[in-house]
This record gives sequence, structure tokens and C-alpha cells, in this order.
Amino acid sequence: MASLEKILHLVTQSEYDCIGDEGKVLENINFSKIDVLGQGTKHDICASSSTSRILNQAETLGNPTRSGICHSFAANGRCLSMFKTLFTNYCIHDCKYCQNSTDYKSGKSVYSYTPEELARITISLYKGNYIEGLFLSSGVSPDQDIVTEKMIETLKILKKRYNFGGYIHFKVLPGVSYEYIKQASEMADRLSVNIETPSKEHLSEISSTKNYANDILKRQKYIKNLELKKKLPAGQTTQLVVGACEESDFEIFKRVLKEYNEMMLKRVYYSAFNSVSGTSLENMVSQPTWREHRLYQMDWLYRVYNFSENEIKIAFDDNGFLKNKDPKLSIALNNFESPLDPNDAQYGELLRVPGIGPKSAYKIINYRKKNRIYKRDHLQRLGVRIKNAIPFLKISGGEYTRLERWIECQNQ
Repeated sequence: MASLEKILHLVTQSEYDCIGDEGKVLENINFSKIDVLGQGTKHDICASSSTSRILNQAETLGNPTRSGICHSFAANGRCLSMFKTLFTNYCIHDCKYCQNSTDYKSGKSVYSYTPEELARITISLYKGNYIEGLFLSSGVSPDQDIVTEKMIETLKILKKRYNFGGYIHFKVLPGVSYEYIKQASEMADRLSVNIETPSKEHLSEISSTKNYANDILKRQKYIKNLELKKKLPAGQTTQLVVGACEESDFEIFKRVLKEYNEMMLKRVYYSAFNSVSGTSLENMVSQPTWREHRLYQMDWLYRVYNFSENEIKIAFDDNGFLKNKDPKLSIALNNFESPLDPNDAQYGELLRVPGIGPKSAYKIINYRKKNRIYKRDHLQRLGVRIKNAIPFLKISGGEYTRLERWIECQNQ
């Protein structure tokens, strides 16, 4: 958060007629507070911020679909900068991997915002043209309803006093009352509850204070029902900590299926476990970032490419783990008996070829309505990654690389 501190110093040095009187609150700002509360969210992921909300820009301050202190991406692909922070880093939970928990052994400074303070900082950053939205999470102090009430008051100040229309991602705290979730849904673009682990048994390994069914899954159902009644512009998401309780990738996959099918989630995010000094798991080996990456690829196959559960199962080894190899490639190596002719293949068949995605598959189908594909260059111009795709394709009756030989090379 050093960059945020620098930004705030710049804001305080700016002309007040540029950022408004609200900027004066930054003259005596506690930068240590901003640093600590910002660092407290470093493992919370918000890489996507797709929202369907449309604003009358003449009447509101901020726009959730415009590009501009974390970066996210709107539905139109524009980069969105957000002020990402905890409301407080005090927490009554004892999650063994978290630096904000009661289980944390090292000393720490405890900070909290007031709703007024956080709203003014957010508006000052917006008027300084540094952010377009707010990602608001929190520890639980002294209980989830009390701190959530203060978080909601922050949103009310932003919305009613400052007429703020920027993007808001609101983290729902485990166990919080339905009424507060309802109030948050009326002001935020996106709500999320972190499930953290794929099962209650695994959660019990890292926390003795959270109830998986009641504190987390029940709250997800609340959000789902609220979205069915009055759709959240950017829907509901969640996040898993990968490898904190030695769960397999297949266990994660089974939980993800339930999240998408039963909870109607827009996205599931994956955060590879990283050991933190001072926590009970400080001596546990951190997970490789490639594991997180492979889970995202698996997720993409299910959510975007519409691969079936049975197809994706092929990518897991006998112990339920993904290898450090593109799961789509692993599936293709098991399923393709002979190369595919791109001139005759259906859309779903094309999607199962490594190197061909939804966009290039559509381009192939549209191109071949008037033209015949008989050269590699044709596919390359349509966005196909030739190196990955060509062993699985047959063009003009010929095979550029025999699939059996290519598979042998890959398995060596």
C-alpha cells in the first residue's frame, strides 16, 4: 500500500478547489491505519467487476463501467481501479492462516475507520481521479452485525451525501443478519462471502469459530434469494484458499460445481495458500502459484467452454490433483482418437481443440460459410493458436503432425 500512501500525500497537496472540501480530512490522516487496513485485504481477489448497472452520468458521481488501488476489469474489458480496504482489522475469528485472526502470535496494531472517515477518503481519492470504486471488507469486531452496520453506514454516506455512483464490492461477513445483507444488496454492485474451504470438515481444520453451513452457506443462500428478487448488477462471488487444509483439487472442483449450480455465483476465485509469519500455519509450505492458475483454467472450461463434469474429471490424477499442465490439453489427449476437420466440426467440437477458444470457434464457423479452410494461415488469422491446435486438426485431408507421435512427445 506504499503507492496508496503516496497517492494520498499527493491528494493532500492538491488544490482543494480540485478535490473539494472533503479533501481536508486527509490533512491529519493516519497513514499507518490506511496501510494496515489495506494490507489486510491483500489476499482478497477482485479481478472481475462485471456489472449491468447503467447510470445517468449527469446525476451521479462515479461510473462503475469507466476505467480510471487495486485493479479489476469491467464487463467491457476496461481496467477499473478500486480502493480496497478493511473497515477494521480487529477480528474475533481464529483462522490459522490469517494475520488478522485471534490466532496471530505476532504483535499487531489494531485500527478501525469511522463511516464518515472512510467515506471521505473514498470520495477524495475519487475526486483526485485515482479510483473508480470501493472494495470493502472487514474483520469481525465485536460481532458481525455491529461492524456490518458501520460498513453500510459508509455506503449510505457515499450514496446519499456524495451521490457516489462508482462500483462497490461489499464483503458479507460470516453469520451476519439477513436484514443487513438486504441493505447492502440495495447499494452494492456485488456481494461475496468467502467459503475458504470446500467442506465443513476442512473449515474446522483452520477455524474453530466459523460454522460452514450456517455462517457461510446460509448467507450465500440469502444473497441468492435477494438476487432472484432484485438482481444484483454484478452478482455474487466467493473465494477459496487453496492448500491451507491439504484438500485436493478435485474436492475444490466438486464444491465449485455446487457454488455455480446451487448458489448461482458469477465467479469463484482461488488464492494459493501463502504462509504468514506469526500464524499457526507459518511453518506450512506455501502453495505454488501454478496450482491456482490451473484451477482457474479448470473453472474456465466449466463456466465458459461448457465442458461437462465428466470431461473435466479426466484432468485430475488418481489423488485428485491437477498437474502443472493445461487441463484442456490433458482432456484432449485422452479424448481425441483422430484429428478434426475444422470445415465440418460443430462449435462444441472446435472448443475442445487446444488453442481454439469461443471467439476463434465462432470466427471459424462464420468464415467457412463462404470460404474453405485449407491452410494453417487461415486458422491463424482467425485467432487460433496453431502450435497448440494443429496436432488435433486435419486440413485438406492432411495431418501436419501425427497425433500419436505428438502425444508420445508430450508424455516423455
